[in-house]
Amino acid sequence: MPVRLRGQAKPVTIDQVAERSGVSKTTVSRYLNGRYDALSEETRMRIREVIKELNYRPNRIAQSLKARNSRMLGCLVSDIGSPFSALIVKGINSVCEQAGYQLLLMDSGDDPQRERMGIQELLENQVDGLIVNTTGENDSYLLSLHEQGVPLVLADRCLSKSGKLDTVTTENYHSTYNCISLLHEYGYQRVGFFTQGNAHVTPRLLRFQGYQDALQQLFGQQGEAFSFDLEDEADCLRVLHDFCNRYPGERLAAFAVNGMTLLSLLRGVHTAGIPIGEQFGVCGFDAWGWENLITPGITTIAQDSKRIGQRAAEILLERIAGKGAEPPIYEQLTSQLQIRGSTIKAVGNDGCCNQ
Repeated sequence: MPVRLRGQAKPVTIDQVAERSGVSKTTVSRYLNGRYDALSEETRMRIREVIKELNYRPNRIAQSLKARNSRMLGCLVSDIGSPFSALIVKGINSVCEQAGYQLLLMDSGDDPQRERMGIQELLENQVDGLIVNTTGENDSYLLSLHEQGVPLVLADRCLSKSGKLDTVTTENYHSTYNCISLLHEYGYQRVGFFTQGNAHVTPRLLRFQGYQDALQQLFGQQGEAFSFDLEDEADCLRVLHDFCNRYPGERLAAFAVNGMTLLSLLRGVHTAGIPIGEQFGVCGFDAWGWENLITPGITTIAQDSKRIGQRAAEILLERIAGKGAEPPIYEQLTSQLQIRGSTIKAVGNDGCCNQ
Protein backbone atom coordinates (compact mmCIF):
# COMPACT_ATOMS: atom_id res chain seq x y z
CA MET A 1 0.00 0.00 0.00
CA PRO A 2 1.14 3.59 -0.61
CA VAL A 3 2.68 5.35 2.39
CA ARG A 4 0.37 7.60 4.44
CA LEU A 5 1.11 11.25 5.14
CA ARG A 6 1.26 12.32 8.76
CA GLY A 7 -2.19 13.23 9.97
CA GLN A 8 -3.87 11.92 6.83
CA ALA A 9 -6.56 9.28 7.00
CA LYS A 10 -5.94 8.07 3.46
CA PRO A 11 -2.77 7.19 1.57
CA VAL A 12 -1.50 9.45 -1.20
CA THR A 13 -2.38 8.07 -4.62
CA ILE A 14 -0.90 8.50 -8.07
CA ASP A 15 -4.11 10.34 -9.05
CA GLN A 16 -3.41 12.98 -6.40
CA VAL A 17 0.13 13.41 -7.67
CA ALA A 18 -1.18 13.83 -11.22
CA GLU A 19 -3.83 16.36 -10.16
CA ARG A 20 -1.38 18.44 -8.09
CA SER A 21 1.18 18.35 -10.91
CA GLY A 22 -1.36 19.33 -13.56
CA VAL A 23 -0.58 16.30 -15.72
CA SER A 24 -2.18 12.96 -16.52
CA LYS A 25 -1.80 9.79 -14.49
CA THR A 26 0.00 8.28 -17.49
CA THR A 27 2.57 11.08 -17.41
CA VAL A 28 3.26 10.47 -13.73
CA SER A 29 3.58 6.76 -14.43
CA ARG A 30 6.11 7.49 -17.19
CA TYR A 31 8.13 9.57 -14.72
CA LEU A 32 8.06 6.87 -12.05
CA ASN A 33 9.26 4.27 -14.55
CA GLY A 34 12.10 6.45 -15.81
CA ARG A 35 10.59 6.93 -19.27
CA TYR A 36 11.69 10.54 -19.72
CA ASP A 37 11.82 10.64 -23.54
CA ALA A 38 8.38 12.27 -23.87
CA LEU A 39 8.71 14.49 -20.76
CA SER A 40 10.11 17.98 -20.71
CA GLU A 41 12.59 19.01 -18.02
CA GLU A 42 9.95 21.38 -16.59
CA THR A 43 7.42 18.53 -16.30
CA ARG A 44 9.96 16.22 -14.64
CA MET A 45 10.91 18.87 -12.11
CA ARG A 46 7.24 19.65 -11.32
CA ILE A 47 6.36 15.99 -10.75
CA ARG A 48 9.48 15.50 -8.65
CA GLU A 49 8.58 18.44 -6.41
CA VAL A 50 5.00 17.24 -5.94
CA ILE A 51 6.16 13.72 -5.07
CA LYS A 52 8.50 15.20 -2.51
CA GLU A 53 5.82 17.56 -1.15
CA LEU A 54 3.21 14.81 -0.77
CA ASN A 55 5.74 12.22 0.37
CA TYR A 56 4.32 9.84 -2.24
CA ARG A 57 5.76 6.33 -2.58
CA PRO A 58 4.93 4.04 -5.51
CA ASN A 59 3.83 0.59 -4.41
CA ARG A 60 7.03 -1.20 -5.38
CA ILE A 61 9.19 1.25 -3.44
CA ALA A 62 6.91 1.26 -0.40
CA GLN A 63 7.08 -2.52 -0.37
CA SER A 64 10.86 -2.43 -0.64
CA LEU A 65 11.18 0.03 2.22
CA LYS A 66 8.71 -1.90 4.35
CA ALA A 67 10.53 -5.19 3.85
CA ARG A 68 13.78 -4.07 5.44
CA ASN A 69 14.15 -7.53 6.93
CA SER A 70 14.49 -9.16 3.52
CA ARG A 71 18.27 -9.35 4.06
CA MET A 72 18.85 -8.92 0.34
CA LEU A 73 20.88 -6.32 -1.56
CA GLY A 74 20.41 -5.59 -5.25
CA CYS A 75 23.38 -5.02 -7.54
CA LEU A 76 23.29 -3.87 -11.15
CA VAL A 77 26.51 -3.86 -13.20
CA SER A 78 27.09 -2.47 -16.66
CA ASP A 79 28.88 -5.50 -18.13
CA ILE A 80 28.95 -8.83 -16.31
CA GLY A 81 31.43 -10.17 -18.89
CA SER A 82 34.13 -7.74 -17.76
CA PRO A 83 36.67 -8.87 -15.13
CA PHE A 84 36.24 -5.41 -13.59
CA SER A 85 32.54 -6.07 -12.95
CA ALA A 86 33.32 -9.55 -11.62
CA LEU A 87 35.77 -8.08 -9.10
CA ILE A 88 33.26 -5.46 -7.96
CA VAL A 89 30.63 -8.18 -7.43
CA LYS A 90 33.16 -10.33 -5.57
CA GLY A 91 33.84 -7.43 -3.21
CA ILE A 92 30.14 -6.79 -2.63
CA ASN A 93 29.39 -10.44 -2.04
CA SER A 94 32.20 -10.78 0.52
CA VAL A 95 30.55 -8.06 2.63
CA CYS A 96 27.09 -9.58 2.14
CA GLU A 97 28.29 -12.96 3.38
CA GLN A 98 29.78 -11.44 6.51
CA ALA A 99 26.61 -9.45 7.21
CA GLY A 100 24.20 -12.32 6.50
CA TYR A 101 22.78 -10.80 3.30
CA GLN A 102 22.00 -12.34 -0.05
CA LEU A 103 22.98 -10.59 -3.28
CA LEU A 104 20.65 -10.31 -6.29
CA LEU A 105 22.56 -9.45 -9.48
CA MET A 106 21.42 -7.84 -12.74
CA ASP A 107 23.36 -6.89 -15.88
CA SER A 108 22.39 -3.80 -17.89
CA GLY A 109 24.70 -4.52 -20.82
CA ASP A 110 25.51 -0.78 -20.73
CA ASP A 111 21.97 -0.08 -21.93
CA PRO A 112 20.11 2.70 -20.03
CA GLN A 113 16.65 1.18 -20.61
CA ARG A 114 17.80 -2.23 -19.38
CA GLU A 115 19.32 -0.46 -16.39
CA ARG A 116 15.97 1.08 -15.39
CA MET A 117 14.16 -2.21 -15.95
CA GLY A 118 16.76 -4.08 -13.91
CA ILE A 119 16.49 -1.65 -11.01
CA GLN A 120 12.70 -1.91 -11.05
CA GLU A 121 12.90 -5.70 -10.99
CA LEU A 122 15.30 -5.60 -8.04
CA LEU A 123 12.97 -3.26 -6.15
CA GLU A 124 10.02 -5.51 -6.89
CA ASN A 125 12.03 -8.31 -5.26
CA GLN A 126 12.04 -6.12 -2.14
CA VAL A 127 15.79 -5.66 -1.80
CA ASP A 128 16.86 -3.53 1.15
CA GLY A 129 19.09 -1.33 -0.99
CA LEU A 130 20.87 -0.98 -4.33
CA ILE A 131 24.45 -0.83 -5.61
CA VAL A 132 24.55 0.45 -9.18
CA ASN A 133 27.38 0.55 -11.72
CA THR A 134 25.43 2.96 -13.87
CA THR A 135 25.45 3.55 -17.61
CA GLY A 136 25.62 7.29 -16.92
CA GLU A 137 22.36 8.01 -18.71
CA ASN A 138 19.86 7.64 -15.87
CA ASP A 139 20.92 10.40 -13.49
CA SER A 140 17.43 11.81 -13.00
CA TYR A 141 15.94 8.38 -12.40
CA LEU A 142 18.60 7.46 -9.82
CA LEU A 143 18.13 10.79 -8.05
CA SER A 144 14.37 10.23 -7.95
CA LEU A 145 14.90 6.86 -6.24
CA HIS A 146 17.17 8.50 -3.69
CA GLU A 147 14.61 11.23 -3.04
CA GLN A 148 11.96 8.56 -2.47
CA GLY A 149 14.10 6.98 0.24
CA VAL A 150 15.66 4.02 -1.55
CA PRO A 151 19.15 3.31 -0.09
CA LEU A 152 21.47 3.57 -3.09
CA VAL A 153 25.24 3.59 -3.63
CA LEU A 154 27.03 4.04 -6.95
CA ALA A 155 30.04 1.81 -7.64
CA ASP A 156 32.84 3.15 -9.88
CA ARG A 157 30.65 5.42 -12.01
CA CYS A 158 29.28 8.60 -10.44
CA LEU A 159 26.60 10.98 -11.69
CA SER A 160 27.54 13.67 -14.21
CA LYS A 161 27.60 15.99 -11.18
CA SER A 162 29.16 14.19 -8.24
CA GLY A 163 28.21 14.74 -4.62
CA LYS A 164 24.50 13.96 -4.89
CA LEU A 165 24.60 10.20 -4.25
CA ASP A 166 26.89 7.99 -2.19
CA THR A 167 29.68 6.92 -4.54
CA VAL A 168 32.83 4.81 -4.37
CA THR A 169 35.22 5.13 -7.28
CA THR A 170 38.89 5.22 -8.29
CA GLU A 171 40.94 8.39 -8.46
CA ASN A 172 40.85 8.65 -12.24
CA TYR A 173 42.09 12.09 -13.28
CA HIS A 174 45.48 12.28 -11.53
CA SER A 175 46.21 8.58 -12.13
CA THR A 176 45.91 9.17 -15.85
CA TYR A 177 47.80 12.47 -15.74
CA ASN A 178 50.71 10.80 -13.94
CA CYS A 179 50.85 7.97 -16.47
CA ILE A 180 50.99 10.41 -19.39
CA SER A 181 53.66 12.37 -17.49
CA LEU A 182 55.74 9.16 -17.34
CA LEU A 183 55.44 8.78 -21.12
CA HIS A 184 56.66 12.35 -21.54
CA GLU A 185 59.60 11.68 -19.21
CA TYR A 186 60.47 8.56 -21.21
CA GLY A 187 60.65 10.54 -24.43
CA TYR A 188 57.54 9.43 -26.28
CA GLN A 189 56.51 12.12 -28.74
CA ARG A 190 52.83 11.33 -29.33
CA VAL A 191 50.24 9.63 -27.15
CA GLY A 192 46.87 8.37 -28.37
CA PHE A 193 43.90 7.74 -26.09
CA PHE A 194 42.29 4.43 -27.06
CA THR A 195 38.72 3.74 -25.94
CA GLN A 196 35.53 1.90 -26.86
CA GLY A 197 33.81 5.28 -26.56
CA ASN A 198 33.58 7.55 -23.52
CA ALA A 199 29.87 8.44 -23.89
CA HIS A 200 28.45 9.32 -20.45
CA VAL A 201 30.75 7.03 -18.44
CA THR A 202 32.33 9.30 -15.84
CA PRO A 203 35.59 7.35 -15.22
CA ARG A 204 36.37 7.38 -18.94
CA LEU A 205 35.54 11.09 -19.17
CA LEU A 206 37.77 11.90 -16.18
CA ARG A 207 40.60 9.82 -17.61
CA PHE A 208 40.26 11.54 -20.96
CA GLN A 209 40.36 14.92 -19.23
CA GLY A 210 43.52 13.93 -17.35
CA TYR A 211 45.04 12.77 -20.62
CA GLN A 212 44.08 15.95 -22.46
CA ASP A 213 45.45 18.22 -19.73
CA ALA A 214 48.73 16.29 -19.58
CA LEU A 215 49.08 16.42 -23.38
CA GLN A 216 48.51 20.15 -23.43
CA GLN A 217 50.65 21.05 -20.42
CA LEU A 218 53.56 18.65 -20.98
CA PHE A 219 53.62 17.97 -24.72
CA GLY A 220 52.05 21.22 -25.94
CA GLN A 221 49.60 19.14 -27.99
CA GLN A 222 45.86 18.54 -28.24
CA GLY A 223 44.72 15.11 -27.13
CA GLU A 224 43.10 12.67 -29.56
CA ALA A 225 40.64 9.88 -28.80
CA PHE A 226 40.79 6.77 -30.98
CA SER A 227 37.52 4.87 -30.57
CA PHE A 228 36.96 1.34 -31.81
CA ASP A 229 34.66 -1.66 -31.37
CA LEU A 230 36.24 -4.07 -28.89
CA GLU A 231 34.63 -7.03 -30.65
CA ASP A 232 35.97 -6.05 -34.09
CA GLU A 233 39.69 -6.63 -34.55
CA ALA A 234 39.59 -5.03 -38.00
CA ASP A 235 38.28 -1.84 -36.41
CA CYS A 236 41.10 -1.93 -33.88
CA LEU A 237 43.66 -2.36 -36.66
CA ARG A 238 42.09 0.54 -38.53
CA VAL A 239 42.54 2.99 -35.64
CA LEU A 240 46.03 1.66 -34.88
CA HIS A 241 47.16 2.27 -38.45
CA ASP A 242 45.45 5.66 -38.43
CA PHE A 243 47.41 6.64 -35.33
CA CYS A 244 50.73 5.34 -36.68
CA ASN A 245 50.33 6.82 -40.15
CA ARG A 246 49.70 10.30 -38.78
CA TYR A 247 53.10 10.44 -37.13
CA PRO A 248 55.64 8.39 -39.13
CA GLY A 249 59.09 8.13 -37.57
CA GLU A 250 58.02 9.42 -34.14
CA ARG A 251 58.02 7.55 -30.84
CA LEU A 252 54.39 6.75 -30.17
CA ALA A 253 52.49 5.48 -27.15
CA ALA A 254 48.93 4.17 -26.80
CA PHE A 255 47.00 4.68 -23.56
CA ALA A 256 44.00 2.36 -23.04
CA VAL A 257 41.06 3.70 -21.03
CA ASN A 258 40.37 0.39 -19.24
CA GLY A 259 41.33 -3.26 -19.06
CA MET A 260 38.98 -4.52 -21.77
CA THR A 261 40.24 -1.85 -24.17
CA LEU A 262 43.84 -2.67 -23.25
CA LEU A 263 43.36 -6.37 -24.03
CA SER A 264 41.76 -5.60 -27.41
CA LEU A 265 44.49 -3.07 -28.17
CA LEU A 266 47.22 -5.62 -27.39
CA ARG A 267 45.58 -8.16 -29.71
CA GLY A 268 45.56 -5.56 -32.47
CA VAL A 269 49.19 -4.60 -31.85
CA HIS A 270 50.17 -8.30 -32.00
CA THR A 271 48.25 -8.85 -35.24
CA ALA A 272 49.81 -5.75 -36.80
CA GLY A 273 53.27 -6.95 -35.82
CA ILE A 274 54.15 -3.73 -33.98
CA PRO A 275 57.06 -4.20 -31.53
CA ILE A 276 56.12 -3.00 -28.05
CA GLY A 277 58.46 -0.86 -25.99
CA GLU A 278 61.05 1.55 -27.35
CA GLN A 279 59.26 2.86 -30.44
CA PHE A 280 55.66 2.03 -29.56
CA GLY A 281 54.69 2.19 -25.90
CA VAL A 282 51.52 0.61 -24.52
CA CYS A 283 49.90 1.30 -21.17
CA GLY A 284 46.49 1.73 -19.59
CA PHE A 285 44.11 1.03 -16.76
CA ASP A 286 43.54 -2.25 -14.91
CA ALA A 287 45.84 -5.01 -13.73
CA TRP A 288 44.09 -8.37 -13.74
CA GLY A 289 47.08 -10.71 -13.38
CA TRP A 290 48.12 -11.11 -17.02
CA GLU A 291 50.19 -7.92 -17.34
CA ASN A 292 53.42 -9.72 -16.32
CA LEU A 293 52.75 -12.65 -18.65
CA ILE A 294 52.79 -10.63 -21.88
CA THR A 295 56.30 -9.87 -23.15
CA PRO A 296 57.83 -7.41 -22.32
CA GLY A 297 55.36 -6.78 -19.45
CA ILE A 298 52.61 -4.16 -19.71
CA THR A 299 52.64 -0.87 -17.82
CA THR A 300 49.30 -0.56 -16.02
CA ILE A 301 47.38 1.59 -13.56
CA ALA A 302 46.18 -0.94 -10.99
CA GLN A 303 42.91 -0.04 -9.30
CA ASP A 304 41.43 -2.03 -6.43
CA SER A 305 38.18 -3.07 -8.09
CA LYS A 306 37.27 -5.57 -5.39
CA ARG A 307 37.67 -2.87 -2.74
CA ILE A 308 35.31 -0.60 -4.67
CA GLY A 309 32.63 -3.27 -4.28
CA GLN A 310 33.43 -3.83 -0.62
CA ARG A 311 33.24 -0.14 0.28
CA ALA A 312 30.03 0.33 -1.71
CA ALA A 313 28.42 -2.55 0.22
CA GLU A 314 29.71 -1.29 3.57
CA ILE A 315 28.32 2.19 2.96
CA LEU A 316 24.99 0.78 1.77
CA LEU A 317 24.59 -1.34 4.90
CA GLU A 318 25.34 1.73 7.02
CA ARG A 319 22.60 3.64 5.20
CA ILE A 320 20.13 0.80 5.66
CA ALA A 321 20.93 0.83 9.38
CA GLY A 322 20.38 4.59 9.51
CA LYS A 323 24.07 5.34 10.06
CA GLY A 324 26.81 7.10 8.14
CA ALA A 325 27.63 10.70 7.27
CA GLU A 326 24.72 13.02 6.54
CA PRO A 327 25.98 14.45 3.21
CA PRO A 328 26.45 11.95 0.37
CA ILE A 329 29.80 10.17 0.57
CA TYR A 330 32.14 10.53 -2.41
CA GLU A 331 35.08 8.20 -1.83
CA GLN A 332 37.99 7.88 -4.27
CA LEU A 333 40.31 4.92 -3.82
CA THR A 334 43.97 5.27 -4.77
CA SER A 335 45.52 3.39 -7.66
CA GLN A 336 49.10 2.36 -8.41
CA LEU A 337 51.15 2.97 -11.55
CA GLN A 338 53.05 -0.25 -12.27
CA ILE A 339 55.85 0.36 -14.77
CA ARG A 340 56.95 -2.51 -17.01
CA GLY A 341 58.76 -3.06 -20.29
CA SER A 342 55.97 -1.82 -22.57
CA THR A 343 57.05 1.76 -21.74
CA ILE A 344 60.82 2.46 -21.73
CA LYS A 345 63.12 5.45 -22.05
CA ALA A 346 64.28 6.42 -25.51
CA VAL A 347 67.48 4.74 -26.71
CA GLY A 348 67.20 5.24 -30.47
CA ASN A 349 65.41 7.06 -33.25
CA ASP A 350 64.21 4.24 -35.52
CA GLY A 351 60.70 4.64 -36.86
CA CYS A 352 57.77 2.42 -35.94
CA CYS A 353 54.52 1.20 -37.41
CA ASN A 354 56.01 0.61 -40.85
CA GLN A 355 54.44 -2.85 -41.20
